[in-house]
Amino acid sequence: MSTERKSRLQRGIGQRQLSMIAIGGAIGTGLFLASGNAIHDAGPGGALLAYGLMGLVVYCMMTSLGEMATQLPIPGGFQAFASRFIDPALGAAFGWNYWFSWAITLAAEFVAAAIIMQYWFPNVPGSLWAGIFFIFLMALNLLSAKAFSEAEFWFAGIKVIAVLVFLFVGVLLIFGLTGDPAVGFGHWTERSGSEQAPFVGGFGAILGVFLVAGFSFQGTEGVGLAAAEAHDPAKTIPKAIRSVFWRILIFYIGAIFVIGTLVPFTDPNLLGGSVEDVSMSPFTIVFMRAGFQSAASIVNAIILTAVLSCGNSSLYMASRMIYAMSLNRQAPRCFDKVNRRGVPYLAVWITGAVGALACLTTFVGVDRIYEIFYNASGQTGFIIWLGIAMAHYRFRRAWIAQGRTLNDLKYRSKFYPVGPFLAMALSLLVIFGANYFVFLDFNWPDLFIYYGFFPAFMLIYLGFKFKRRTKLVRLTDCDFAMPGEGEFSGAHEAPGGNRKDKD
Repeated sequence: MSTERKSRLQRGIGQRQLSMIAIGGAIGTGLFLASGNAIHDAGPGGALLAYGLMGLVVYCMMTSLGEMATQLPIPGGFQAFASRFIDPALGAAFGWNYWFSWAITLAAEFVAAAIIMQYWFPNVPGSLWAGIFFIFLMALNLLSAKAFSEAEFWFAGIKVIAVLVFLFVGVLLIFGLTGDPAVGFGHWTERSGSEQAPFVGGFGAILGVFLVAGFSFQGTEGVGLAAAEAHDPAKTIPKAIRSVFWRILIFYIGAIFVIGTLVPFTDPNLLGGSVEDVSMSPFTIVFMRAGFQSAASIVNAIILTAVLSCGNSSLYMASRMIYAMSLNRQAPRCFDKVNRRGVPYLAVWITGAVGALACLTTFVGVDRIYEIFYNASGQTGFIIWLGIAMAHYRFRRAWIAQGRTLNDLKYRSKFYPVGPFLAMALSLLVIFGANYFVFLDFNWPDLFIYYGFFPAFMLIYLGFKFKRRTKLVRLTDCDFAMPGEGEFSGAHEAPGGNRKDKD
């Protein structure tokens, strides 16, 4: 049997793994590290409000994606939807943006993993650790979709257990159930100078945390890409989507509440929420106050797991995106080749090659390149959310324009049209307003680093539009048909999972 067959993904991701992919994408360094800085800047109430509102926006965005992905579980996810329901040139631009976003995130995670390992092995070069983790994640993703999803299940499972233990320990400390005096809720009214909890720093501080919270939640949309390789997507996708809201509510809102209750916003340790200083993680602070003397090493290991989980997902999502674009001739055709296990191996390798940029840390400096990578991935991530919201708005309008009813949908978003409009407004706010500080102390290198992504996106869009002479797809011409069997391995297709919609 040939090891190079074209255009045949295999549905090897089950409900158990898909649910963990959905929540695993949202639990990362944003929760374990940046949450403490958020409480310091905006107070416990401000941080809770910002993360809660962002959680609602993410849920709206996910239900929008879920409606489309359940109806059309096709390669490319929202990028394919943008091509079908808005403009093929815009779909291409969103797709390349998505690939770059997660390929550069992969590089950032390799850098972060190298920094974390230096906590235990300070004399070992960071590039060596980056290379070891590169080989490990490449092996997982080249094996099969099942290998990726199973690894992600366990990576995400460790994070979930860690957060649950943290919440349990936190509640014990709050109510004095550990034998020590109860902490209570005094920190929610603590005063420092002119500032008083629970809200500190005014609206500007809340807005700043709101933007950081958005970066923390990015990755949840990966369930949309995984739909093309999920068993029985009509059932598994809605279940995964529904679980996201409650898990975000429990993990993020619960963790922010516990941290804000146990640690005053004036605690100087909260200022150190960075990947370079795990000892200042709010998780470390709380565990140490509970008597865990080795808390820093434990939390460091958990954060390493979170980083590897994000890197694993980044490699998967970016490779599947460039594979899907190759099918639609929006990327070089060679990237639609898959091996006998249904893995688009050339797409994995090109993505991994970008991840290998992490080795530049030796020459550029860890801190600087980490900042550049994460800013690029964060900003391009909001372009992804913008694309999902725009595609869903057009999807629903086209569905009705072609004579279908809402009852014909396999899964329906409950927040249309408010959800898509809210996601669009938020994304535009972040894209153009998050890095306003660049203009306060202007210099060209920073302008390129913090805003260069948007001109690049527009160049790709205009280039495809000029070359292909594409136009806005009329609502009556939007394509709701499933692709042919050539894009999937029929032996792995769930019964009824690849039906064509009838007009």
